Amino acid sequence: MTARFSLFSSLIAVALLGLPVVVQAASFKELSGQGYKVGALSSNKAGIRGWNLSKGSDRYFCEMRATMAYSGKNGMVSFTSAGRMISLDRNTVEKRLGGSLDLPKYEDLKAGRLRADDVGSCRKVT
Repeated sequence: MTARFSLFSSLIAVALLGLPVVVQAASFKELSGQGYKVGALSSNKAGIRGWNLSKGSDRYFCEMRATMAYSGKNGMVSFTSAGRMISLDRNTVEKRLGGSLDLPKYEDLKAGRLRADDVGSCRKVT
């Protein structure tokens, strides 16, 4: 019986030590509500597009969730998972998808004027 307990407790200890370190995360709504300032659209070291939010010495990087955006009067852009931007014809896309879409403006995304729906997860930058 003590051998089973010893084996079980050692397995529990290995499992607990193998857990990843918890990353501090927050939502864009929480951070903007706390007065964090939003920077311009940029890419992190991994090439993921998003925004730096800062307040004093605290900084967070929030990933971009938007996959398409209006650009200018007649243009659209699409963002690939690899971080590339592809130009699209707005009339063709709207004709195929059935009318006007609820998309952000690329100019707003670049300037950091964001809607909560366009922002994904936010992680603390060390």
